Amino acid sequence: MKKSWVVFLVLVLTSLVLSGCLFPDDQKAENQVPDELQLEVVQRAVEEFQADTGVLPIKTRDMETDIFIKYPIDFSKLIPKYMAKSPGNSYEQGGIFQYIIWDPEDNPTVKLVDLRSVEKIRELNIRFLATKYPTYKEQISDYVYTIDFKKIGYDEELTVPSPYSNNQLPLVASTEGDIYVDYSIDLNLFLKENNLTPKPGEDIRMLLVEKYPVVPAYSFPYTVDENNEPVYMFDPSKESKK
Repeated sequence: MKKSWVVFLVLVLTSLVLSGCLFPDDQKAENQVPDELQLEVVQRAVEEFQADTGVLPIKTRDMETDIFIKYPIDFSKLIPKYMAKSPGNSYEQGGIFQYIIWDPEDNPTVKLVDLRSVEKIRELNIRFLATKYPTYKEQISDYVYTIDFKKIGYDEELTVPSPYSNNQLPLVASTEGDIYVDYSIDLNLFLKENNLTPKPGEDIRMLLVEKYPVVPAYSFPYTVDENNEPVYMFDPSKESKK
């Protein structure tokens, strides 16, 4: 992961915490799930704004920012002319989702980022800072390790709720010390349930992007092996978007 993305993540987390926007109303069930109507309202507002101005209502981010969080929607540009207020499930309104634009150049589409993973990653990063470096447990691949949670003060492993299933997803660390959500369980389930056989080398996260309103943010690239099982497609020396 590039330093610029790390700085961006810290700034985002800090602004969310200081503004009190990171789940202040997290007991509201309606703020915890994607809502098709709200997505349609934002999509229409984005399209109308672009038709009027020729640009998209997005916040400026570094070019090396992770593609899944690279184009967050700036609701201040849409309110009040194009919509009355930001959606109830957006973090601006106490929800768990950040609204983003996917495929801005060819087909600007409103998607969501589940911010519950951000909160857990922030929590882990604080612990890692105290120990000066991640505490690895077992090697999963050339550049990916599980985390020894007990050595950084946890009684059990931290997980994050999946935006696609009822699964709890593990958090893992790269050799560069960055934390990611491991979507292997969901990807494997998705391939089997839909009888899909993607080609090795294809980033199978895009299958989730096409199917669901929530994107798999804060994740490694994945492809499949010869047995059609999800595997990491990650090499820090070749990463340009982390």
